[in-house]
Amino acid sequence: MFRSLAVVAALTVPVAAIAAPPASPAAYVMKAGASDLYEITSSRLVMTSHNPQVRQFAQQMVHDHTQSTAEVKSAAMRAHLHPAPPHMNAMQTRMVSQLRRASGPARDRLYIQQQKQAHDMALDLHSSYAARGSAPSLKMTAGKIAPVVRSHIDMLRSMRG
Repeated sequence: MFRSLAVVAALTVPVAAIAAPPASPAAYVMKAGASDLYEITSSRLVMTSHNPQVRQFAQQMVHDHTQSTAEVKSAAMRAHLHPAPPHMNAMQTRMVSQLRRASGPARDRLYIQQQKQAHDMALDLHSSYAARGSAPSLKMTAGKIAPVVRSHIDMLRSMRG
């Protein structure tokens, strides 16, 4: 009996996580801004890569994430929020520091690895807010950004560092 209760308890944890309420509009804006800032900062660091695929991807990231920052900011203003300039979280700051210390093909590999992780997190953020967010303008913007992030993940799958 105790074993079956443990199994049931273990199975309910992920369900509870899925059913968790979405981020508040202000928290979504803050997390989206931090995500974009990380993408832009890390991508600028690899613009000198000798790997043309990495350079091209990095240029695309700077362009797309600059655009998504502007879109989220505009949607936030329509939701009567006045977002502060974005700041990277501790993990993002560490990842940028790791990239700064790396060089050559090792930096390219690290960049691609970090991008995969960051884009998975960004997709989760935007998809969940688009599905369950409370501010209509932000919800619509998140729904517009999620497919772009998904396309970045597809690009990353085909990359070699």
